[in-house]
Amino acid sequence: MRAPLVLVVDDEGPIREIVRRYLQADGIDVVEAVDGPEALTVFTDRRPDVVVLDVMLPGLDGVEVLRRMRSTSDVYVLMLTARTEETDRLIGLSVGADDYMTKPFSARELVARVKALLRRPHMADATTSETAFGELTVDVDCREVRVRGATVELSALEFDLLAALSAKPGRVYTRRQLLERVWGFDYYGDERVVDVHIRNLRRALGDDAEHPTWISTVRGVGYRFLAATP
Repeated sequence: MRAPLVLVVDDEGPIREIVRRYLQADGIDVVEAVDGPEALTVFTDRRPDVVVLDVMLPGLDGVEVLRRMRSTSDVYVLMLTARTEETDRLIGLSVGADDYMTKPFSARELVARVKALLRRPHMADATTSETAFGELTVDVDCREVRVRGATVELSALEFDLLAALSAKPGRVYTRRQLLERVWGFDYYGDERVVDVHIRNLRRALGDDAEHPTWISTVRGVGYRFLAATP
């Protein structure tokens, strides 16, 4: 079995070096890129399991790199940003990042988050492969979602969120429970990451947060899948 492969994209050599050393110490292979165009080339050639992606890059910024990666892949992406504004974090999450860290960061924590992404469950314990909820169909084995017969493109994380919620219609999941089930028990980030990905999932499904068909917000608690299994 090959070692996991992580692509580290950052224009600062010392950061790439320390991230590489810490990841390799945990048995993880590393490839590097110094700017946006090189990141896309290496990504296409090597197909890493996780991408550690800086937001501020020469050539193409990290958000645009992520958009292009997401057009062909659901690879797990952890974004790095030197900025502290909440909007910068949310922009990355809104275009499909799975996690983010703000510079300066702990190299040990970064490794822990990368390993959490590599171990993240994919809802393989669902009792059936395909389940219909009215006009929504969720196929766990094929990782396919259809609304009114049309296939809906979801990121890996968005699919896992939907699979987790729809496995038990009517059950209320707290944000922490969803983090543990989808991101992994050792996730260290902000619980509000759940809200961002739920919003992306609703948008993809065409679900209205104010008058939901499938995913309901339980204010102050978390989320619930509304439809009952036929």
